[in-house]
Amino acid sequence: MTHFKLYNSVADLPESWDELLVNDIFLKTPFLKALEASSPTNISSYFLAVFSSEKLVGIAIIQRVEMYLDDVFRKTSNQFFKRCGKILISKIVKGNALIVGNLMHTGQHGLYFNSDALSQDEFLNTISEGIKALTKTIREQFNKKIRIIGYKDYFEDDPIHQSASFFQSEKLYKAQVQPNMIFDVRDDWKTLDNYISSFNKKYRRRYKTARKKNATITHKELNLDEVKQSSDRLYELYECVSDNAGVNSFKLHKDHFYNLKLQLNDNFKLFGYFLEDRLVGFYTLVLNHNKLETYFLGYDQALQHQHQMYLNMLFDMASFGINHEYNEVIFARTAMEIKSSVGAKPHNMHIYLKHTNNVIANTVLKLVVKYANPIREWDERHPFK
Repeated sequence: MTHFKLYNSVADLPESWDELLVNDIFLKTPFLKALEASSPTNISSYFLAVFSSEKLVGIAIIQRVEMYLDDVFRKTSNQFFKRCGKILISKIVKGNALIVGNLMHTGQHGLYFNSDALSQDEFLNTISEGIKALTKTIREQFNKKIRIIGYKDYFEDDPIHQSASFFQSEKLYKAQVQPNMIFDVRDDWKTLDNYISSFNKKYRRRYKTARKKNATITHKELNLDEVKQSSDRLYELYECVSDNAGVNSFKLHKDHFYNLKLQLNDNFKLFGYFLEDRLVGFYTLVLNHNKLETYFLGYDQALQHQHQMYLNMLFDMASFGINHEYNEVIFARTAMEIKSSVGAKPHNMHIYLKHTNNVIANTVLKLVVKYANPIREWDERHPFK
């Protein structure tokens, strides 16, 4: 018999959680502990375990998201769209959402099941039952109504799309979101020089110019103590980039990077950029088995153009992937054009979601999705010979 259990603390998870054969660090307890200790104020994580005859056969991360206007709209938000967006959110999204997956990172990092023990449809139906139970609990404990239910981020070839009948019966519609930019590490790239030599003239010259502009900046990895000592400055630099996004659904906790380093150890890397011993930028990486996942970054906006810091960070992340023999570097979504200029390719992604009020048509909800995560027109770059 298949059944589920819901947990709201990593400490309560069954010991068998980490024994499941899933190669995704974002589903393992060290990452989940860091997330639990330093989630954004408007995000709470719940953990669903699926059992078959008392054996753990599947897991899901479900995040409760409270839509606070000050978190969604930043200083740089366009004022007209900000006003329209506030109306949409107050009328349609006001309340809570339940998202199956990790809202803070691009990609499918919310589900795993043992296909030898149960079918995908069985697994998804059990998750649906878990969501109903969690919706009731949130209503009783917090007097909050769940307005939106969503499943995020799936590539076009993800097996989950084979369960179209499940999503139809649950009245969840499929929507395309911005692509995930993925950098495939070629077999003939054994060193950074191999990678640079594969550029055509224009992009080889661009690489040299970027490195020259960044010559006065030093680059080093920070250890746990250094991350802790630099927490305030790291957060300040993160905010410089986050606030510039215009629209976002959360703000990181100030201790997020420290907690990730504490829990993941060498599987979490934070590299700082220093100008005359002052921290002026940083980027982070999560070592996820054969995939290198780029995470959050930050930089001093006043120095960004002069030193081409963002472009240099992309080169440094690609270099790390090549030197440490990763199969691919996950650059995530946003800034697609500049990421394509270093060799990343777009991979389309989809989400499934619905509004729990049947009076509000999904066509209206689609407007919210389009506003919050628009599919932008952009020119893909082709840097290689």
